[in-house]
Amino acid sequence: MLFYQRIGLSFLKHSHGKGPEHYTSEVDGFVFEIYPARSTDKVTRQVRIGFEVRDVDAVFATLVRTGAEVRSQPATSPWGRRAVVQDFEGREVELVA
Repeated sequence: MLFYQRIGLSFLKHSHGKGPEHYTSEVDGFVFEIYPARSTDKVTRQVRIGFEVRDVDAVFATLVRTGAEVRSQPATSPWGRRAVVQDFEGREVELVA
């Protein structure tokens, strides 16, 4: 969760009925939830999550300072300024501005 807080998301603890307690963040109608893995769950790292941020270079620098692994440095692309880092659980996270 700390990784995603560094991107700028704020989280609250939440649960749906008898479901597991988890963290949820809502921004402009978009809901992002982080659930705990169960011991029987197969955890995947084959997912890439993408976020549009105001300043790719600043967010990238903050994430790297807090331990995120670099996949691609900030660079200009046809889709805007872009970088890719790995979150603390090993998933790739794309940042675009």
